[in-house]
Amino acid sequence: MTPAAALPMGSEPRVPFVPSSRLPDPAVELLDPSFAALRLYGGTVEQLVTGLRWAEGPVWFGDMRCLLVSDIPNDRIVRWDEASGLTSVFRAPSGHSNGLARDAQGRLLACEHLGRRITRTEYDGSVTVLADRFDGARLNSPNDIVCRRDGSIWFTDPPFGIGGWWEGEPAAAERPHGVYRLGTDGRLECVLDDLAGPNGLAFAPDDRVLYVIESRAVPSRRVWAWDVDAAGRLSNKRLQVDADGAGALDGIAVDVQGNLWCGFGSDGRAGADAAALDGVRVFDRDGRPIGHIHLPERCANLCFGGARRNRLFMAASHSVYALAVNVQGL
Repeated sequence: MTPAAALPMGSEPRVPFVPSSRLPDPAVELLDPSFAALRLYGGTVEQLVTGLRWAEGPVWFGDMRCLLVSDIPNDRIVRWDEASGLTSVFRAPSGHSNGLARDAQGRLLACEHLGRRITRTEYDGSVTVLADRFDGARLNSPNDIVCRRDGSIWFTDPPFGIGGWWEGEPAAAERPHGVYRLGTDGRLECVLDDLAGPNGLAFAPDDRVLYVIESRAVPSRRVWAWDVDAAGRLSNKRLQVDADGAGALDGIAVDVQGNLWCGFGSDGRAGADAAALDGVRVFDRDGRPIGHIHLPERCANLCFGGARRNRLFMAASHSVYALAVNVQGL
């Protein structure tokens, strides 16, 4: 039985996939010789799950040896089990959840489009609302989320989930596109409101740099970087990556060396070669593109996991893929 067959589904697309019989996998492309050190010669791209409508926000739970992934239009969180290889529904409805993460105590954090809120799942399974308003106004549709080492929770809040019925439901934006910090004292603050469509976010290995993807930047998507002090204050904004073309930067995962692994695909402009862009684009800590993992679908978001934290999980449109690499994720 394939992993996808274990999950009851309707008419969702199932993407055919044949893993490479060659080593190294030709789907793992070196854009710079330095990427050879990160490529695992025996690692090949695997398809773990297919039959989703729009896969997003993967998070690894090592204590349960499972991956959770949001299937936003289907209003559910899907669970892939590493030990059995089976796939099941973890939560439905999920509030059209998008980004998922774990807090400092290992509890599940979720960005929910429908309720326009951030939630935490407690150890007993109950759900606590952590944030749904700022200065009296409703949040837009929290998108991606990360927990800093000090326990503070950071998330992006573009209006993507209130633009129609696909990822939530239509509603008016009450706040600018923002990036928020929720402190361990429960205080919510808007740390950024000058980006068009803030999307994926991540911290550098030393926790002193914040990266945020501006997914509505023109003429191309960008990754911005800020220095972060101990109190969570941002300074020294600078351009880290410019897609410089049709590449659609989306989610980010960072490895222990500081490389940025970014969900990638076409932004839909005329003449864009989606087949060449779909997958994951890897940038070094200076922002140079060094590698590309080609997938048959556009990759929205990704995370590291597995027993050694060296397995890259990629949520890509209708499927979830994995690749073992020669570096550990944070």
